[in-house]
Amino acid sequence: MDSNKSNFFPTRRSIRYRGYDYSSAGVYFVTLVTHKWEHLFGKIEKGVMRLNDYGVIVKEEWFKTQDLRPNIELNEDEFVVMPNHIHGIIWIVDQIDNHVFANQNMDTQEYRGGTGDLQVARTRSSNLVRPKGPVSNSIGAIIAGFKASATKRINSLRGTYGKKIWLRNYYEHIIETEKEYFNISNYIHDNPENWGEKDEYFSLR
Repeated sequence: MDSNKSNFFPTRRSIRYRGYDYSSAGVYFVTLVTHKWEHLFGKIEKGVMRLNDYGVIVKEEWFKTQDLRPNIELNEDEFVVMPNHIHGIIWIVDQIDNHVFANQNMDTQEYRGGTGDLQVARTRSSNLVRPKGPVSNSIGAIIAGFKASATKRINSLRGTYGKKIWLRNYYEHIIETEKEYFNISNYIHDNPENWGEKDEYFSLR
């Protein structure tokens, strides 16, 4: 991890916040699962993930996101493709400053798991606005773009146009401390080796 990043973790403690600006600078852990938990991207052999053609597409599209969005950083050792899901860390780094994570007076509500629903920043005196699409450069927009690109390429390759690839929703978590970052990045790194033992998305299908 870049040593300069260790100062930029949010100070608030929650999995998901009502009113939190998900386009603001920060560090986000995200998980996307395939539709019906289908083993679509390859298989685990002796603790190593062997990507098939669809898994390769997913990996390519994940890192292509970085080329399309200059405000984010993605790293090889912070991403893994599994048979039926992916884990990744997204750094939104544009104009990072410690004050971004203060927001002590923001109206918040804890969520037990991200759903991918739109989250829009608001002040204490304003009403919650629900736009028709993801906020530009937010986690929702980043994930939506990635899913659309990967889905289009996979369905084109296998001739199944319009078929669902992903579950509609996704899990996201704001990484708050350097310790938490290392725990999560180690989890990502060890995920293939722990498949079938500690992976909550394990299935035989």
